[in-house]
Amino acid sequence: MGDIFGQYFRVSTFGESHGKALGAVIEGVPAGLALSLSLIQKDLDRRKPGQSPFTTPRKEPDEVEILSGLTTEGLTNGAPLALVIKNQGARSSDYADLADKFRPGHADYPYYQKYGLTPQPGGGRASGRETAARVAAGAVARALLTKVTKGDLVVTAGARAIGVVTAIKTDFAFAETDPLRFLDPDFAQVAQDAVKGAMSEGDSLGAVVEVRATGVPQGLGSPVFDKLEALLGAAYLSIGAVRAVEFGEGIALAKTSGSKANDPLGPNGPTEDRHGGILGGLSTGRPIIARLFVKPTPSIKKPQNSVSLKGEPLELTIHGRHDPCLAPRLAPVAEAMTLLVLADRYLAPPARL
Repeated sequence: MGDIFGQYFRVSTFGESHGKALGAVIEGVPAGLALSLSLIQKDLDRRKPGQSPFTTPRKEPDEVEILSGLTTEGLTNGAPLALVIKNQGARSSDYADLADKFRPGHADYPYYQKYGLTPQPGGGRASGRETAARVAAGAVARALLTKVTKGDLVVTAGARAIGVVTAIKTDFAFAETDPLRFLDPDFAQVAQDAVKGAMSEGDSLGAVVEVRATGVPQGLGSPVFDKLEALLGAAYLSIGAVRAVEFGEGIALAKTSGSKANDPLGPNGPTEDRHGGILGGLSTGRPIIARLFVKPTPSIKKPQNSVSLKGEPLELTIHGRHDPCLAPRLAPVAEAMTLLVLADRYLAPPARL
């Protein structure tokens, strides 16, 4: 199912939405890295459900356990690091009436065509809950990158847009306190009102999540097939709800001229950042800026046309606990995927530990 990510910082995730647990096994973590439960838990707490009216009310503490890979002093020992997060709030009964029906916008239908599996409670392996394991692994990558860059490398994310409400200002500190992780304090309430309006109609809203990585060393990545933006793009698009990605000014560059698109160069590299911190597949030292275009949550209460396992037309209304907008919980996932790619590229030959 494509459950392994990375070459040198290699992550294998496991678990389903309504299974006993989720988790990750990480290979390639150098020995001697200080690691604690609280460090990993900090990132998991930012993603876990039930934190505001704009997230699913499913109650999951998402408490992580470290099963292997640490010395008694709390240092990585160079062996595979195994992380486990037990599920506690699953309610499979909510999906009993969907066992023979395909949910529009979900992976149920193509999964059935490929694997012959009937729709699984909560989406099974295709559930957004799978991303908890990614965030746990991303926290380990964050610890590694913080150490090797002496704290210079910082990755953060927030909502650039919620529906048609677009942030003008960029305030990541504010976003961390906002229930939608909206980047602009002047329009945060407008964004909340938009989500509340969709919720009142049994609907959901899409979003644009912006990721920013500062303090990235120059030269991460490779030319040709392993371009840094190619690896990051694949990482972002592996998040279920992400449908498009742009770097820097991205789409706008296709509408301008070379004289306006090029980043001027100075003694220390580019003096501007229209390309989002990457040129020729390599990091330039400027901030890496990426925007993830996130579709609305497909589980909505409005009636939708669908079919049964037998191919019979039907009208479907989905009940249960679902996020009305994915942005606030997807942002930490986007950070994690960024960190996993950067850690993997940092450890790629020639490694510089």
